[in-house]
Amino acid sequence: MLILPAIDIIDGKPVRLYQGDYARKEVVGQSVLEIAKTFEQEGAQFIHMVDLDGAKSGKQENAKWICQVVQEISVPVEVGGGIRSLDDIQMYLESGVERVILGTAALSDPDLLEQAIRMYPSQIAVGIDCKEGKVCGSGWLSCSDVDYLDFARKMEEIGVQTIIFTDISKDGTLQGPNLEMLKRLKEAVSIQIIASGGIKDLSHIQALRKLDIYGAITGKALYAHTLDLKEAIQEGKKSSC
Repeated sequence: MLILPAIDIIDGKPVRLYQGDYARKEVVGQSVLEIAKTFEQEGAQFIHMVDLDGAKSGKQENAKWICQVVQEISVPVEVGGGIRSLDDIQMYLESGVERVILGTAALSDPDLLEQAIRMYPSQIAVGIDCKEGKVCGSGWLSCSDVDYLDFARKMEEIGVQTIIFTDISKDGTLQGPNLEMLKRLKEAVSIQIIASGGIKDLSHIQALRKLDIYGAITGKALYAHTLDLKEAIQEGKKSSC
């Protein structure tokens, strides 16, 4: 199982939110690049970055900092937040980003998603951010009436190879991932699933590994020092059997 340390960005600074609440942000460092380099030194296999300003505005607000990271480290990076057009996707991929995450756009602009999948089949992931089982967008500020399992099945039909599932109620809480929802998701689709939200310690990494999940994103646990990245990576490499 892949372990993806997370860097969320507001106003050029690395932050963490609690349950997606922008009013409850915590700045976790002075430099996005310094944190990325630390993750690289600790053996990160992939880094997950989100432009939180962009997620809310629908524009590229922190692309400068994200592209700087991509250019200065050797670890593959996936990026989400505010990516609403083919130009946004191409800008990031041409800058060296390995995978682009569509969230709001996947929900509201299926034509864009299908075009992106045709052009970059292995480099597009879809973020499925849920509140009470319903898919949310616009930086988690608006929720639809679309069931997360129905949405995931539709994504698989379109040709999406990777989905990133977040239970918003768990994000930033250190209360553990929503294993029941992830289990149902795993049973509903056969594509790669990355779990995000709620991870606190090694026991949560172990639980996700036993579900045979493709990847796990962890942010607050690393900044709060309740999880060691090197240990998490080693645990993720173990067999799920």
